[in-house]
Amino acid sequence: MTEENNNPEGKMAKKLKIEIRKPEDFKQVYAIGALGGHSPYDFRIGFYNDSPKGFDKTSNSQVIQRSIETEIILSPLAALELSNWLGQHIRDYEAMFGPITRVQKQPQKVEQTEDTAEIQGYI
Repeated sequence: MTEENNNPEGKMAKKLKIEIRKPEDFKQVYAIGALGGHSPYDFRIGFYNDSPKGFDKTSNSQVIQRSIETEIILSPLAALELSNWLGQHIRDYEAMFGPITRVQKQPQKVEQTEDTAEIQGYI
């Protein structure tokens, strides 16, 4: 028995082993952005991709079709843990590769048809 395996009361600490598996219907999704919101009970994040559809001749505006690819629903604690995990990985990434920068574009008026707040993305 080594010192690392003992807790302060001298009892043997139990080890935890996590086996990760992917079910047969597992799929990966690439997304350019996310949108979502929260209630007192959960956080919802939908991941989307945009496809240009051309111009609407009646309003003279470009039409983008936003397809929500998948949505995750998290408890408030799971959302906090995800935020911490993602923040740490972003710090690690930037330490290795440099700051992540946004492409600066001219501001455009965006008309959203969904009643949710946009988290990130581009048009």
